[in-house]
Order: sequence, then C-alpha cells, then structure tokens
Amino acid sequence: MDESTQQLLSLLVVIGLGLLFGKVSLRGISLGTSGVVFVALVAGHFGFRVPETAGQIGVVLFVFCLGIGAGSSFFQVLFSQGKSLSLMAGAMILSGGLTTWALAWAFGLKADLAGGLFAGALTSTPALAAAIDSLPPDSKAAVGFGIAYPFGVVCVIVFVQLIAKKFISSDELQQTDETHASGDGAISNVLVEISNPAVFGKRPSQVTVMSNSKCQISRVLIDGQLQPLKGDFVFEGGQKVLVVGGANRLGEIVELLGQSTESGDYFRDTERQRRRVVVTSSDVVGKTLEQLHLRSRMGITVTRVYRQEIEFVPSPKDEICFGDALTVIGEPEAISKFVSFAGHRERTLDETDLISLVAGLSLGILLGQVRFEFGELSISLGMAGGPLIVGLILGRVRKIGPLAVRIPPAAKLLLGEVGLALFLAQAGASAGQKFVTVITQYGLVLCLVSVCVVMVPMLVGVLMARRLFKIGWLEALGGICGAMTSTPGLGAITSTVDSSRPATSYATAYPLALILITLLTPALIALIG
Repeated sequence: MDESTQQLLSLLVVIGLGLLFGKVSLRGISLGTSGVVFVALVAGHFGFRVPETAGQIGVVLFVFCLGIGAGSSFFQVLFSQGKSLSLMAGAMILSGGLTTWALAWAFGLKADLAGGLFAGALTSTPALAAAIDSLPPDSKAAVGFGIAYPFGVVCVIVFVQLIAKKFISSDELQQTDETHASGDGAISNVLVEISNPAVFGKRPSQVTVMSNSKCQISRVLIDGQLQPLKGDFVFEGGQKVLVVGGANRLGEIVELLGQSTESGDYFRDTERQRRRVVVTSSDVVGKTLEQLHLRSRMGITVTRVYRQEIEFVPSPKDEICFGDALTVIGEPEAISKFVSFAGHRERTLDETDLISLVAGLSLGILLGQVRFEFGELSISLGMAGGPLIVGLILGRVRKIGPLAVRIPPAAKLLLGEVGLALFLAQAGASAGQKFVTVITQYGLVLCLVSVCVVMVPMLVGVLMARRLFKIGWLEALGGICGAMTSTPGLGAITSTVDSSRPATSYATAYPLALILITLLTPALIALIG
C-alpha cells in the first residue's frame, strides 16, 4: 500500500471515528460533526497529519454552504425583523470578544490560543475556521477550541435551565396563557363543529382571536369529505372544520368556535389537495399572509411553514422568507396557480448548478484575499470570511449575472458537512502535537477563561433583554441560545417549556450571530496580536 493510499485511509478512519464520537449522547447532548476535531487532536498527538490544502477546501465548502443557507434570513433579520434580538446578539458577541481580549492580556495568552478559546466558547466552527485562516499553519487555535467547546455547550445548558426553573414558571408561563402565544406544542389538528353565533357569517381573518393565533382552518367537511376552503368561505352554524395549530393552543380556538367533534373516517385527498411549495418569487417573499390574501385570491390555505429546520403554523402577520417551504391546501388548480406565483420550480429542486457553485466559490476566495487597512491594523476576510460573505449575498439574490444559484438542501448539507469534517480533521491533527504542551503550560487558566467567555455574554444578554428591551423570558432565552449558536441550549429550553417562542427567537438571532462571530474572530486575533 503506497503512502498516499495510507494517508487517505487514515483520514477516512479519523473522520469516521470522529462522527461516531459525535453521535454519543449524554443526557441529550452530543457533539455532532464537531466530534471530529477531538479525535483528530488525539490522532495528531501520535503523528497523524492532513495536508493543509484539504483543510482549506473544507473551510471554503463549509462556510459557502453556510452562507447560502443563512443568506435570506440574515439580511431580513439585519434590516427588518427582530431588531431587539439582533442588537442583543450583537452586544453579546462583542462582550464575548472584549472578555477574551481582556483575559488574554491579563493571563498572557497568545492570539492564536485566545482566538480558539473564543470560537470554542461560542461553539462556532466557522469562527474556528476564520481563526485558523488568519494564523500561521502551526497555530494553537484548534487547541483552544477543543478546550473551550465543552464549556460552551454545558454552561449554556445549565444557565438556561436555571433561568427557566427560577423565573418562567411564575412569570412567562402566566403571560403566555393570557396573551394566547401561538404555536405552542407539537403541531396537531382537531375537527370542530361551529356553534358560536358570534362567528357566524365571518371569514376566519375577521375573527380577532383567529387572526392573532397561529392556528389555521385548513378544510371544511362537505358530504363526508374534508375539502379545502373556498375563497368566499365564511363560518356557518353546524359546519365542521379542521383546525391546525400547536396542540396547546387548539383548545382556545375550539372554545371560541364551538366544540370538538369526533374526527371519524373522513376522506381527505392529500395527494392532490396538499403540496409543499418552496418560495422564491419576489411577489411572495417579504410579504405577510395577510397581505397576500391567498385564500380569497387563489383559494389556498398555508397551514405550515418549514424554515431553518423548524416547522410552525403561521399567523396572518408572519412574513414569508426566501426558501420557506409552505404546506398549502387547496384544489389542484388553485395549487398549480400558487406554485407558479410562488416561484416553485420542481424540476430544479434536486439539481445543483455546478457552474454557479464554482463561480461562487471562486468569488469568495478572491474576496478573502482583499486586505482592509484600519490605521496600523490590516485585516482580510480570508478563506472563511470571503466565501461566507459571497454565500450570504448569493443566498439572498440567488444569482451570479445570468446564472441562477441552485443548491438543493440535501446537496448543501452534504457539501457543508463534508467540508466541515475535512477542516476539523486537518485543524485537529495540526494542533494535536501541541495539545499536551499547551495544557501543561496554562493548566486551569484556560478553563477559567473559557467559562468567563461563555458566561459574560449570557449575562449581558439577560440584562439587555429584560431591562432594556423588556423581552419575555421565553424569547430572551431563545435569543440568547441563538446568539451563542447553541442548539443544545435551545433543546434544553424546549424540553422544559411547551412553546415555540424560544425557537422563533433562536431562528431570528442565530444567522446574525453566526456571521458576526466569524467576522469578529480575525479582528480579535489581530487586536491581541
């Protein structure tokens, strides 16, 4: 077996073992793809090496796909939605950077190690990629990342659970019940018989509680069949309608409309009367369901929205984002009309346009080489920042000149995960030979710095959310997890409280936080110098 074959097999073994390690779950916490860096650290200590080019290819693929996926949400958050959560996330990340800088100065930590600690404490692999790209090949950034990452995961989970236990049961849960927070609990449906005279002759949008609740009337029972609503649908006594919404919110809608009834074995033509439509058209993107008037104009009802791996029942005031997958109910002709209106192109959903992919990657690499001068400080976006920025822009505009950027979710996920695994394997192997030396030299100082870099931003987030912006606890904790890019933290909240509000706040803060962390890391390293 020649040397190149041995190197390839070794790389695959390390990545495979890292992925298996990442699947190990401890009380619902797992490392995922980040497990690769820990296995690579150990292997690197015993002489395992990966060519630097492989790591660079991995970085470019990973951050570009990340940008493509986050593009529409990032710019929407930046310019329109969730300003309070966005400001909170920005302040949290800045405070984390300042804390890292101050502690690096106090304890005499080198810039590469401090940058890795910052990225690990905020559990951000794109930030690690940006750190390594701005440092010499023999940097200790991956060592710092490996040390701080467990603290970044565990501290966020413990923090949000303590806050939830102390405050939410007496404060936010009471407010939720009184204000009809929408979308709580798993999405479900119930058949309701209309008997409340107050709603007779009204459209669903004319019933105040319905229009403010994330519950939708999807079908009406006609001659033993559950049929989609017509454009002129109004409530009538004795009607039986199918209501879709969060399981914990359906009760109030049932009480408003009448009473629940036996679902029975009613026929639903889900093959022809229901479809998932991916939105790309500017006629739909950025508009609310209330503005679109889809039921009266086209005879279709949007019952669910799938966005950033989160599915929810929309309210009339929810804006539609680029790339949202809408579950629509209607007659086949109405659905076909909406498919064209929304810009859904079924044939291209599973195709990747390689020309636009190569063009986007090339533009990102070139942008990363441009240097920006700030007095004596010189910063470039590098292999991580350049492709990330280009990916964000293309994720928003979806075009490079005449070329349309088409990367299906499955392909984007595959490219991103392969790129991330390559990068982590190379970074971990490179840092492995220095891991023991660094631990011996600094000892518990690195653990102390890691905890501080995790805790200070979260405390800043709580103060801003509650004191400055008066945000409720559920939204605040979701936004804090988003700013810390902590999916395990979000899981800890949602397992404690049956509400979709933390997930919505998380999805609002996460894209902006991810980008800011990635861009701030090279600047922090340059500042520590």
